[in-house]
Amino acid sequence: MHASKGDRLVVHGRVVGENDHVVEIVEILGPNGTPPYRVRTEDGHETIMSPGPDSVVQPRGA
Repeated sequence: MHASKGDRLVVHGRVVGENDHVVEIVEILGPNGTPPYRVRTEDGHETIMSPGPDSVVQPRGA
């Protein structure tokens, strides 16, 4: 998985009816765009994530 600052990380719901969780990537902490990522939620909370196989990167502007 590779990402750039400003991309969105979408974590798909694991249970039927559970919504996807979308966060903005604000910092790349791994080498060459790889995880972990510092992410920001819509309410401004920041955390560090190492996304799993249920996650996809949406490029900025897509």
